[in-house]
Amino acid sequence: MKKTFPVTGMSCASCAMSSQSILAAQKGVISASVNYANGEATVEYSPEIIGLNEMKTALQSVGYDLILEEEQGTDLKDEIKQNLYHELKRKTIWAIVFTLPVAVLGMFFMDVEYVNYLLLVLAIPVLFWFGRSFFFNAYKQAKHGKATMDTLVAMSTGIAFLFSLFNTFFPEFWHSRGMHPHVYYEASSVVISFILLGKVLEEKAKSNTSSAIKKLIGLQPKTVRVIDDKGLEKEIPIAQVLVGDLLLVRPGDKIPVDGTVHEGNSFVDESMISGEPMAVEKTTTDKVFAGTINQKGSFKIIADKVGGDTVLAQIIKMVQEAQGSKAPVQKSVDKIAGIFVPVVMGISIFSFIIWMVFGGEHALSQALLSMVTVLVIACPCALGLATPTAIMVGVGKGAENGILIKDAESLELAKKINVIIFDKTGTITEGKPTVTDMMVIDETTDIVELKQILLSIESQSEHPLAEAVAIKLKADGIKPIALNQIESVTGKGVKAIVNDKIYFVGNKSLLNENGTVLSAEEETSSNLLQKEAMTVIYFFDKEKLLMMLAVTDKVKDSSIKAIELLQKQGIETYMLTGDNDQTAKAVAKQVGLDTYKAEMLPSQKAEFIIELQKKGRIVAMVGDGINDSHALAQADVSIAMGKGSDIAIDVAKMAIISSDLLLIPKAIRLSKLTVNTINQNLFWAFIYNVIGIPIAAGVLYPINGFLLNPMIAGAAMALSSVSVVSNSLWLKFKKI
Repeated sequence: MKKTFPVTGMSCASCAMSSQSILAAQKGVISASVNYANGEATVEYSPEIIGLNEMKTALQSVGYDLILEEEQGTDLKDEIKQNLYHELKRKTIWAIVFTLPVAVLGMFFMDVEYVNYLLLVLAIPVLFWFGRSFFFNAYKQAKHGKATMDTLVAMSTGIAFLFSLFNTFFPEFWHSRGMHPHVYYEASSVVISFILLGKVLEEKAKSNTSSAIKKLIGLQPKTVRVIDDKGLEKEIPIAQVLVGDLLLVRPGDKIPVDGTVHEGNSFVDESMISGEPMAVEKTTTDKVFAGTINQKGSFKIIADKVGGDTVLAQIIKMVQEAQGSKAPVQKSVDKIAGIFVPVVMGISIFSFIIWMVFGGEHALSQALLSMVTVLVIACPCALGLATPTAIMVGVGKGAENGILIKDAESLELAKKINVIIFDKTGTITEGKPTVTDMMVIDETTDIVELKQILLSIESQSEHPLAEAVAIKLKADGIKPIALNQIESVTGKGVKAIVNDKIYFVGNKSLLNENGTVLSAEEETSSNLLQKEAMTVIYFFDKEKLLMMLAVTDKVKDSSIKAIELLQKQGIETYMLTGDNDQTAKAVAKQVGLDTYKAEMLPSQKAEFIIELQKKGRIVAMVGDGINDSHALAQADVSIAMGKGSDIAIDVAKMAIISSDLLLIPKAIRLSKLTVNTINQNLFWAFIYNVIGIPIAAGVLYPINGFLLNPMIAGAAMALSSVSVVSNSLWLKFKKI
């Protein structure tokens, strides 16, 4: 099983690594990934070997917790997160209330008699009540030989407090040596308060990174009107709806589930799924989707998909999984975060030793200060937040624009695309083929019977062209007859047995394979149709051609502009299609494609991608059909058109909900903006630590006598995390 659970108690990226390693070490856990930015763990495990409560206990032993009630709904998760946020906020406010007098007394009244005792009384609740979680978590981590940001905070403030405590009760120890007993209650209190304040601001900013999910969840209605067997209407919670229930949808209502219109008609705003602003008319037997909005009349629907099976629920799940996934660059950052705290502790001890050796008269005092300041200023949080917050905002922005990104890797890789391959039918064209010509070649047979056989065969085929033929024949009043047998000939057509006679329907390749030869007149007619961008379908038996059909599929309005935009970015564009060369050539010319290849089988499309990849190209494949799934799986970045087959959408790493090709240049632009944001975040996070830690250790002291105050270090540390998250949030306002 693979599940995602909220994790509480994490305070930095090292915590995420620590909780991840604890989960991964449990017997029965196959893989575990903990994302600090969204506070969630994705665990793949064998329920026969390990239970969820065992995972929870393992995490609790190191100071974290797993919220197992996740399956009860998003509202509960949000409520728990909100409660934790308000608790943190309350602690922070009280810590500041106690810290302000400590800071004022410690700075301006330090020489007043008995002031140290007052500072001690005020500092104790700040450290050991409002900041107790730092010490508890540090202790739990230490028991397992681990260290996180809590360890740094607990050590720095704890050392400063103990040193001050000793100086408060034993001042004569220093007086007898001709030195003044300094206390640092204000430093330890201010550090705790600043870090708590930083956490509040960080949590607030982090909650804004997932606003796209909140908007999508907001599309789901909470209750629904069900009509029972007696025709009575009652309102029930959405969770109680079952497949097959009859539901009433009134004007202005959000449609609660995916279903089929049973009675009535209306216009429905489907922009959240299709991206199309125009409302769509819905009548009996039409499909409707959860989250779309009924505009005009009332209608009744039969529930087809409920709960997690609806299109909207799948979109939400996809976005959540993508926001929680880790980009390749994050794996390197995680490794750094994993060793960051022990390295900082080593630097702090080293700076203490150097100050003790070369510090002169106030060596111990200065050594302790530099040690505390190094521990306070080091910030694994900024490193840990740099990538995931940008990914969360990027994926959310994509979802708001109709671009569903399934994982962080494809979002990071999309900016490197230099070749894009398009399928033709349903991708460049609208995927709504219509039959324009139907020429009966063999006049000796019963034409009605011939059409009945053709309808029977095409009704059994899944190809969109076959569907167009079937629609046309049914419209002409033709009825199907029974088939003995039917089989698909991959990439070529179908073979069927009707009344013990073999028939074929397919393309020129299937015709040639059977050895059927066209007359000069038939060849001319076929070529003329293909030059007009029409697809020719051949219906024949073992001996001769029976019928020739011309099918046209209009090119999408967005195709020409999208391909032009991609080419301006220096991206090579190809079209691979199973259609004939003449039709492919006409479509390629119409949309301005660089290169095309026609009459390609699904396996040949994948082989073509492999050849490009061998030349070092980063290849994107855009398709919508089952026949594109092999090529989509092979491509570096796979993009499925949202109105395509479920298999294509499942295989692809991105999905364009509205099937608008103009969203592909937008997806590439979004990738560039997101990766730029990640790079900026990582630069500032690294540069902050690279510059801050040596200054905290006192590297400037021999040059200009500058020593960093622990209070300033605490503020800088809090600010670094907030600045990284804020930079990620800025991505929301950039145009794609």
